[in-house]
Amino acid sequence: MTVASALRVKVSVPDVWDVVEVTAAPDWSMRRLKRTALTLATGRTLDSDLYLVKYRGALVIDESETLGALNVADRASLIVLPTRRQPVR
Repeated sequence: MTVASALRVKVSVPDVWDVVEVTAAPDWSMRRLKRTALTLATGRTLDSDLYLVKYRGALVIDESETLGALNVADRASLIVLPTRRQPVR
């Protein structure tokens, strides 16, 4: 794999019970990936600050980090969760 090759990653968005596949470059930030996944899953633009990203079970604290810097592999799985838990009704 070369540095410029695209990554296909699966992003789970449990808020809408959906998994989307995003094609991203290794120089994409986690913030950009999160915004793209939320838009694809919901069909609208949401405030991405209300969501967090987990990769390999760990919270991605610095969302300005690139996919390449975090060693995100092709076909990796990530999850986008709300920052606050939703009340059960």
